[in-house]
Amino acid sequence: MSHVLLAALLVASSTATAQTPVPDGGTTPSAPQESAPAAAPAAPAAVSPAPTSEGSVSREELEQRLEATRQELREDIRAQTATQAVANNDWQEEWTEEKRKLELFTLDGYLRVRPVLFYKFDLGKPALPSGTPLGRQLWTRSPRSASEQTQAGANMRFRLEPSFNVSEDVRIKAQVDALDNVLLGSNPDSAYSGDGRNNFTLFSENESPSNSAVNAWKDSVIVRRAYGEVTTPVGILRFGRMGSHWGLGMLRNDGNCLDCDYGDTVDRIQFVTEPFAGWYVTPMLDFNSEGLSTEKANTLGEPVDLTQSDDAHSLVLAIARRDTDQQQKAKLDNNQGVLNYGLYFTYRTQRYATLTETGVPFEDANPSIPVTVTTPTFVPRGGTLYIPDLWFKYQEKKFRIEAEFAAQLGTIEGRATTANEPTTQSLRVAQFGGVLQTEFHVIENKLHLGIEAGFASGDRAPGFGNYPGRQGSGSDGNTAPGDVEGRQYSCDNGGCSDNAIRNFRFNRDYRVDVILWRSILNGVTDAFYVKPGLKYSIAEGFDVYGSVIYSQAFYAESTPSSISRSLGLEADIGARYVTEDGFVAGIDYGILFPLDGLKDLGLPGQELSTAHAIRGMLAIRF
Repeated sequence: MSHVLLAALLVASSTATAQTPVPDGGTTPSAPQESAPAAAPAAPAAVSPAPTSEGSVSREELEQRLEATRQELREDIRAQTATQAVANNDWQEEWTEEKRKLELFTLDGYLRVRPVLFYKFDLGKPALPSGTPLGRQLWTRSPRSASEQTQAGANMRFRLEPSFNVSEDVRIKAQVDALDNVLLGSNPDSAYSGDGRNNFTLFSENESPSNSAVNAWKDSVIVRRAYGEVTTPVGILRFGRMGSHWGLGMLRNDGNCLDCDYGDTVDRIQFVTEPFAGWYVTPMLDFNSEGLSTEKANTLGEPVDLTQSDDAHSLVLAIARRDTDQQQKAKLDNNQGVLNYGLYFTYRTQRYATLTETGVPFEDANPSIPVTVTTPTFVPRGGTLYIPDLWFKYQEKKFRIEAEFAAQLGTIEGRATTANEPTTQSLRVAQFGGVLQTEFHVIENKLHLGIEAGFASGDRAPGFGNYPGRQGSGSDGNTAPGDVEGRQYSCDNGGCSDNAIRNFRFNRDYRVDVILWRSILNGVTDAFYVKPGLKYSIAEGFDVYGSVIYSQAFYAESTPSSISRSLGLEADIGARYVTEDGFVAGIDYGILFPLDGLKDLGLPGQELSTAHAIRGMLAIRF
């Protein structure tokens, strides 16, 4: 609609400008506008100039007004395009979407440095004996001495988000991280240098570039996302590797916040359309896993998906009722309520799983070189997942209520993850989680009070289940009472005593606190929490805030104590300063008072230490 209106206006403006009265009493030709047909110029009349009458509008003034109107309509088109784009998975990118221009190349991103200090994150527990399964460990201690209880350092990230605007309707976007979460001082030139110049790190004066598998876990530069975006008359088409976000970010979180560390990235084809005003419908196809693949002729050419039987794909449909940012602001300014809501539904399947990819057959570029071909092992997976996610927000000038509720339901017909496990044992998936946020503006633009509550389902299986790949201390890798982590089902070659996976897991970039869920347990699961908090604006761009978080497991058997459900009481305070030109500085302090649920099994009288954390932030956003 806006495109049609703009074209009509440009045609009309070209004609009007071509017949603009001038002081000589004739008309003057105007240059044709870029998106409108040129109007035939009229020949100027051969008369003497006449003085401009009072109240008349000169040609320059009229052209300025027309150009201002054209620019306003262009901005409206961009705003509508950005709104459609965020209707699916970029609702937290408003800061960057508003900066979109019509230049060929635009660049957004940030540079951040985060100093941190952790104290007594092991909660004062005794060191575990060597060889203890990883699922028993609460926190990674200092390898030098168990008495060393302070861990400190600083890390950084330089994120670039370029956009190549081929036209107003066609764009290519990417996300590139340089020195992503690199620990400052982690790549001295004395490590793996090979030249022997510095025998002692004490003499190191230089940081070497990060090189995966040489002196770091990952390379200096990582391309995380790259996708195309095309605006059509009926919606927006996206295709490629992109971020995935929905609602509050409890389950699907693209990690685009300044303090995020993870982020969901999916290989996806999607189409965002607005069939009715304010209603957005987005069908999507996700390529979660293609299983076995190879490069043709082993020359890094076009890759081939060797079999479709081990693929995991998702069909996703998002339906949302959402106001644009401009509409929300207008409603709030007029003391009206804003009601937004939506459903994000995922259907995912996988028929088989590959247990090994060693010796994958391929066409060799040099047939004279002998190639050993081994057949990979396939096991029936028969996996099906249904994942509904509901989001709701109601906002008025004085308060906001926002909630998200999700479930993961399904079956896994064959649970085998190694060739030695039975292929006929099945598992059930039944997980539920939710978050409710409330915010009240007690003093407008000054004091804000709120309370947040969240829960993630679980069961009586030992351990929390954030990392089911960690080995439990029971037989066959199962968890046992007292374990902190491990898989949440219990099976061996004789059968399954527990064949249900019930622990819902919050996205790790959904931050609840500073210590317990963010750092020690690394995500809310098998528990609930209550979090009252406040924020006060001392001056424009300078805020202080604080919160208290009480956390409790649903089942005592899931905790390290195996007899108590209470996990901890944490108090967090902080301050943040943000300038208009993108500089951000902040500091957070947290103190965790661990409760009985975090004590070790068989030691109900154990005294746990209070944990402390200081997190700093220096960043420049552009």
